[in-house]
Amino acid sequence: MESYNRLLAYNIKPSVQRIAIMEYLMNHYTHPTVDDIYTALFPSIPTLSKTTVYNTLKLFAEQGAVQMLTIDERNTCFDADTSMHGHFLCRSCGKIYDFPLPVIVSGIEGIQSEGHQINEMHYYCKGICRHCLEAAKN
Repeated sequence: MESYNRLLAYNIKPSVQRIAIMEYLMNHYTHPTVDDIYTALFPSIPTLSKTTVYNTLKLFAEQGAVQMLTIDERNTCFDADTSMHGHFLCRSCGKIYDFPLPVIVSGIEGIQSEGHQINEMHYYCKGICRHCLEAAKN
């Protein structure tokens, strides 16, 4: 079970709820919110609470198992992809897209070569996605 092993790799004690939340994040690349995850998992885990989901996601982020995104001023979103990448928020539909950071990564190597340690980086862009732009043309 990949989600179980991932929790162990980040020194997180697996539980039914933690495994389900991690599995959801690993299988849904939609950058979900606490509410999204709670709504999706509650039917199969009726004892689950929003507080449990929130506290679990906070633990995951603190341990480095997920990224906590504050790109949207109204919602905190979560991403199981912990590789270095940026996020684009469409101001029209609200979807968040991932994009690679090849240029930024070389700049980070320069900062690290000066003796600094980088533990976290956030690169956000906001605008209108191509799908919304195409829909507006029609």
